[in-house]
Amino acid sequence: MSYRHGIYGSEVPTSLIPMTNTDACLPVVFGTAPIHLASFPAEANTPVLCYDYAEAVAAFGYSDDWDKYTLCEFMKSHFALFNMAPVVFINVFDQAQHKENVASETVTLTDGTGAIDNIVYLPSLVVKADNEVLTKNIDYTASYGEEGKVIINSVPGGAIENAESITVAYDKLKPEEVTADDIIGGIDISTGKTEGLELINDIFPKFGLIPGQIIAPKWSTNPEVAAVLKAKTTVNGIFKAMALNDIPTETIKKYTAASEWKNSNNYNDNRQILCWPKVRLSDKQYHLSTQLAGVICKLASENGDVPYKSPSNKSLQANGACLADGTEITLGPEKANYLNGQGILTALNFIGGWKTWGNRTCCYPSNTDPKDSFIPVRVMFNWVNNTLITTFWSKIDDPTNKRLIETIVDSANVWLNGLTSRQFLLGGRVEFRADENPTTDLIDGIIKFHVYLTPPTPAREIEFIQEFDINYYSTLFS
Repeated sequence: MSYRHGIYGSEVPTSLIPMTNTDACLPVVFGTAPIHLASFPAEANTPVLCYDYAEAVAAFGYSDDWDKYTLCEFMKSHFALFNMAPVVFINVFDQAQHKENVASETVTLTDGTGAIDNIVYLPSLVVKADNEVLTKNIDYTASYGEEGKVIINSVPGGAIENAESITVAYDKLKPEEVTADDIIGGIDISTGKTEGLELINDIFPKFGLIPGQIIAPKWSTNPEVAAVLKAKTTVNGIFKAMALNDIPTETIKKYTAASEWKNSNNYNDNRQILCWPKVRLSDKQYHLSTQLAGVICKLASENGDVPYKSPSNKSLQANGACLADGTEITLGPEKANYLNGQGILTALNFIGGWKTWGNRTCCYPSNTDPKDSFIPVRVMFNWVNNTLITTFWSKIDDPTNKRLIETIVDSANVWLNGLTSRQFLLGGRVEFRADENPTTDLIDGIIKFHVYLTPPTPAREIEFIQEFDINYYSTLFS
């Protein structure tokens, strides 16, 4: 140390540190998109963070054919119906893979205009007349029209100004060839690129946002996809999320069959939510999980991004419930409650319009532990876990001394006390306990903190007990 003479200042770390803000319910959505219609197309199997509808359409395109393009259903619901953001979209429809070459096809021109009925990858389009390759924007123009068809128009003065037909060659895109294996993904052994659901672990490193909900509209009805969704609710090995799933209404057409399907296909985890049937708004059908994600995000946004309220008995953006074939489904409370008792969330139109109905995760009724079986309690445990990890990550590898212990305990308790005072928790505390920190762990650099937590359970049953009170006959004599 050099010689010092005078007055100096120094600093020590603050004994209390503020807790980090974590997006409690960030949806990460896997599916297919009409990428050929996008103005700034995102690469397949690439997570894209979107904060509004226009941004999503620019990256992925849009089509009303939601059976082929499942991401479009979620875009419409989340941005247009629920006005919620952000969302991470991952499109697995790969224009380089899901296609076939059309070597030659004749297109008839009427008044200089013709259309190709197939889904065309526009950069691959080659137009010929009399076996001569034509030049785009000089001899013809080509662009997408209604329903995604490519419209070809002759250019005045060009080679096909008066032609009655032309010959085209192109790559035909085939979104119907996307399979459950594409959604599940993995590691491409030839390129080493991560694909499909494996990309969930890229979200936090890439965007600094923790996935809260993992969703694959339509695809989550596939038990194999659902099993991987369930596995991916442990994100980066440390964070916790929820998987939103649906029961296929193409095959399960009665509410009484839903429970058997759930059990037979192993939808039984505490971080899974299962929905039946679909809902509709006018002529558009939505998977119930799609709208449930909007309900969950809306509730959290109304409460300071704290997900302590149950998504049950909250308004859907729907005016009916239905099967995939359009058959109307109407459930009274007794039938809806049967589904709830089997750990299945449904839609109910009883008082106040169409609403979500159900508080239970998929582990119910085999697991009745409130931290596992109640949706809002489970989500609160996830959120508290994620917040504690991100807040105190900077303390990893600090010296294990009194200052470290007190900083973590005091900071976490101040935060939990704040949540309690706002009624987000009934109570919570953090303790550093001697019985949970043996010397053998401490000398190996392992310390444990015990978090006591009581989120409020939903008031799933309210009963008014009526009694005929004969004592009021005394009022006749007063």
